[in-house]
Amino acid sequence: MATPQEGTPMSPRNNQLHRKDACPAVREVLNRVGDKWSVQIVALLGDGPMRFSELRRAIEGISQRMLTLTLRGLERDGLITRTVFPEIPPRVDYELTRLGKTLLEPISALADWAAQYRTSIQEAREKFDARNKLKLKRA
Repeated sequence: MATPQEGTPMSPRNNQLHRKDACPAVREVLNRVGDKWSVQIVALLGDGPMRFSELRRAIEGISQRMLTLTLRGLERDGLITRTVFPEIPPRVDYELTRLGKTLLEPISALADWAAQYRTSIQEAREKFDARNKLKLKRA
């Protein structure tokens, strides 16, 4: 009879991150800052304030609705500010807060990593797809 497999004990630091009450909160934050639209918006706003229309033009493939929802979420989380100027037509600028600016370093590091390993990842995908194509033909 097989014995249950035991895992590696977690370090105190990891235990703290995986407490029942902390996991949903951490997951929620990571979902916000880790989605593709939020990452792009934060990176763009790292260069300074931008208008809604400028953001929309700069982010390929984002719909007006998705941009609006993502900006609201980032504002709700305290990562960006929204400033409305009383002009005709109304002008709205979005800008990173101090908290939002703290995301620039990890986002830049992730972008650098992606640029450095994009070729390796593409090669791995091609090998994976070729293996799976052979398996499908044999079945």
